[in-house]
Amino acid sequence: MHLPKAELHLHIEGTLEPELAFALAERNGVTLPYATTDELRRAYQFDDLQSFLDLYYALMAVLRTEEDFTELADAYLARAAAQGVRHAEIFFDPQAHTARGVPIGTVIEGLSRALERSEETHGISTQLILCFLRDLSAEAALGTLDAARPYLHRISAIGLDSAEVGHPPAKFREVYEAATALGLRKVAHAGEEGPPEYIREALDILGVERIDHGLRCMEDPELVARLVADRVPLTLCPLSNVRLRTVDTLKDHPLPEMMAAGLLCTVNSDDPAYFGGYAGTTSTPYGTRSPWSRSTCAPWPATPSRRPSSTTTRSAGRAICPRSRRTRSTDRARRPARPSGSRCAPAACAVRGVR
Repeated sequence: MHLPKAELHLHIEGTLEPELAFALAERNGVTLPYATTDELRRAYQFDDLQSFLDLYYALMAVLRTEEDFTELADAYLARAAAQGVRHAEIFFDPQAHTARGVPIGTVIEGLSRALERSEETHGISTQLILCFLRDLSAEAALGTLDAARPYLHRISAIGLDSAEVGHPPAKFREVYEAATALGLRKVAHAGEEGPPEYIREALDILGVERIDHGLRCMEDPELVARLVADRVPLTLCPLSNVRLRTVDTLKDHPLPEMMAAGLLCTVNSDDPAYFGGYAGTTSTPYGTRSPWSRSTCAPWPATPSRRPSSTTTRSAGRAICPRSRRTRSTDRARRPARPSGSRCAPAACAVRGVR
């Protein structure tokens, strides 16, 4: 039995498993440069973010129709539900598809078909976040936002992802201002491979309410103090950081130090098909196979200022979903009893720093 949890940092294109990639390639007449699924999996060895992105974008060639995007999202939601996910906020990269001649409406309608029935089918509430590719121009981002206007009823927020170094958040000031005027909420990847200053720009220039990744904030004590004081959530992805060589091993990951500093951290899977773990795997550091100290999982003392809270309750509280839906997700997170044989009850899986 898996603890219930919220997933706040998940790229839907990053859930494309080799088996589905080959099935879609056959259906759409796409030739992949790999003979078997095992050969493709062996290609999932990366030196850095860019080496991952090269394969990530190449495999998207198999996604052509609304049915493809629906099938991709349904496959993720089924896996997520089996691992205890109760709320998922899903990034998608429309520019990676429109550049291949796939209309943005095909992408959004295909994904939405799966998301609209997700609560009934999988017991997962969802939100869709449109991301701009930061290695493309600011003008291209504005064009993408304009193209998405007929579908804004299906989109909750905008985000910023792809190759970070050399593409500071300030570059996208105008499109974030335009999104604000349209009533969209705002998040951004920052401080994964880029410097701490990118986190500041995302907060001060783009006006984001949540930082995706953000682990390099630890290089700047003043920034850490600000993030703690302002309770800015960070959606961390430890397995991703290891696979992309941001850190060498999980034991080297700064998550324990970030929690000890009082930062508001959540743990997520990012691109799980490529990085070796969905939500149930990314939460193992809080369970029985932790590479970190068991004290990392210990609850805060039950005092008025610091009370125990489960990882899912904390994540649901940092979600962009409407309050009524957030409450339902949080209630589901609190409902299960401690699983038989578990060493870590839901209330004991609190990430330090949550008040």
